[in-house]
Amino acid sequence: MKKLLAIAVLFSALTANAQEEKKDEPKEGWKRSGNISFLFNQSAFNNWLAGGTNNISGTLGLNYDFNYTKGDWTWDNKLIASYGLTKLKGEEMKKTDDRLELNSLVGKKAGGNWYYSAFFNFKTQMSSTDVNGVQTSHFFSPAYFQFGPGMLWKKHDNLKVNIAPATSKLIVMHGHLTEMGDAFGVAQGETTRYELGAALNAYYKLDVMKNVSVENILNLYSNYLEDFQNVDIDYTVNVVMKVNKYLSANLSMQAIYDDNAFEGFQTREVFGLGINYGF
Repeated sequence: MKKLLAIAVLFSALTANAQEEKKDEPKEGWKRSGNISFLFNQSAFNNWLAGGTNNISGTLGLNYDFNYTKGDWTWDNKLIASYGLTKLKGEEMKKTDDRLELNSLVGKKAGGNWYYSAFFNFKTQMSSTDVNGVQTSHFFSPAYFQFGPGMLWKKHDNLKVNIAPATSKLIVMHGHLTEMGDAFGVAQGETTRYELGAALNAYYKLDVMKNVSVENILNLYSNYLEDFQNVDIDYTVNVVMKVNKYLSANLSMQAIYDDNAFEGFQTREVFGLGINYGF
């Protein structure tokens, strides 16, 4: 619970300290926006006495929103995909990032900024992962599904919180990955795991200064059926510092806590010069 409280306080502080953006009432119909980015990093050394290893890495990412508004109804969708590779001199190429995620949230006006809501989340990876020659995962294995009814508080497209107290979670695995033991919470010899719990999903994007934007994505989940006190956490911060229309410095940080997958926090940080294309 301490982890849950710490992240909730951090998210609240970001919300409270930022200057609220003035938004016009959303127009009805579809509103689409997206960005394709390529982050590049390289280090090269020649007779460098302090030491160092030549390396090159790149990450290709997609962030696409397609939202719909009509009358009392709102339907927000976000597609996130990223894939990264790195090559150290004298070593084989390795994967550094692999993510495919779809979020969908529909709401009907209840009053003020509140909506009756239902959400759906799907996430998996796009290629295989090998650890010491052993395949531990691949496309659609594991695949995570979450869905459930709830209440949505939505100030505007860039600030919203959804609370879903009756959320179903399904984990799908290929059978060969559980032949030798449990994997990602799925029991040995099984291919699926079902959970019922509570979920909280929050999204906040702001411009902290000219040409610098910060996107916060927070997902919390607790399983009623087992270890309710162990809250799964997935928190992502994306910082974009624009140089011009096509170039930017991008920083992405993600922290995950899921005791079914790993006993402890998983963290990821990617920083580099980005080539961006908005659409």
